[in-house]
Amino acid sequence: MQAATRYGPKPWPKPCPKPQRGVSLSGLIMVLAILGVLAVFAMKVFPTFIEYRAIKDAIAACKATHGTVREMQQTFYKNADINRIDAISGKDLVFTKDEEGETEISFAYQKKIALAGNVSLLIDYSGTTAKNGVVATATDAPPAK
Repeated sequence: MQAATRYGPKPWPKPCPKPQRGVSLSGLIMVLAILGVLAVFAMKVFPTFIEYRAIKDAIAACKATHGTVREMQQTFYKNADINRIDAISGKDLVFTKDEEGETEISFAYQKKIALAGNVSLLIDYSGTTAKNGVVATATDAPPAK
């Protein structure tokens, strides 16, 4: 039996309140700020990636013409006009021949994206139609005829 005190029996210990669940206002603001920064970053990078994909599609269309280097460049210029390609021109494409005598087209360029103030992002894009995936440089190409 419980010993009586001056004011009566000792009360049972009070149960702990349930821990609070959810996100605090400061946590929500922090998460929204991070999502905002990531969204701005994505909105600046995504158009350059779309342009890169358009260039890859354009060189695939150029190769499909099976024409001369000049005809392939003209095809690239037409695709560049339609797809708003400003990063490179037909003169920047590198034309090489593989072991089977098939013309391969390569390109490489850098895109600088201003993020905020003096902070920028530099992305190296390159692509080729070669089956081995090796991007040829201008020094690998034979001299123009």
